[in-house]
Amino acid sequence: MELKVLFEVITPLGFSVRVSPEYWELIVTIKHPSMAGRETEVRDALARPDEVRQSRKDTRVYLFYRARRPGRLTCAVAKRLNGEGFLITAYVTEAIKEGVRIWPR
Repeated sequence: MELKVLFEVITPLGFSVRVSPEYWELIVTIKHPSMAGRETEVRDALARPDEVRQSRKDTRVYLFYRARRPGRLTCAVAKRLNGEGFLITAYVTEAIKEGVRIWPR
């Protein structure tokens, strides 16, 4: 069975991140309803982030930040397993979380 993909984006870290329509629906209905209709902002955060942090808790998890307007950032959280990435969640925030800054280098 082939997995449906809502979107797939190549990150500047050299791996792609994908999300299925079903998982995106979970994000926008359960996890972060404010992200409904913001697929383009999430794709932009993944493809052209202002900053990327590596999670302190899990080195396979990356937080991609892109400014929406002053004081508001879109954060796309992705996990890389066996060379492939998938979106864990996405949300709007005012602050960058702790973690190792890996982009820009």
